Amino acid sequence: MSEEELLVTRVQSRSSGVPGRSLNTARNHHFVIDEPAYTGGPGEEITPAEAFLAGVSGCGVLLVEAFARHWGMPLRLVEVDIEGVRHPETPQEFQRVDMRFRLHGVNEDDARRLVERYQGRCPLYRALATATQVNIEIEALPGQKP
Repeated sequence: MSEEELLVTRVQSRSSGVPGRSLNTARNHHFVIDEPAYTGGPGEEITPAEAFLAGVSGCGVLLVEAFARHWGMPLRLVEVDIEGVRHPETPQEFQRVDMRFRLHGVNEDDARRLVERYQGRCPLYRALATATQVNIEIEALPGQKP
């Protein structure tokens, strides 16, 4: 496969002049990521771990919606909660990650199918699941309006 055919994601991060704060750019979007307060950083903005987990759960929402559209499923709303658990002595390692999917408008079988497809497709989820235990709970809410 040639370099032109690959999917490339670029982000630039740089120091801000404030200790523990980085300035980041993805395409034309600019955002701040802080070192957590418990390690001496400002802790006012999102942390690297929060940004990573938001990427994992955001990928879940977007891919589940896309697959539901593609398969003609009546999905109305996707909610994903994610929680990463780390030990203070080894904060570089997630001990486990818990995810809860709530899918409004589809039955349990379709909800499971959508989440399984996400698990096989999202590169962030796959990297996380390779590194640690990921527990997934799926709640299908076929008749409830969000």
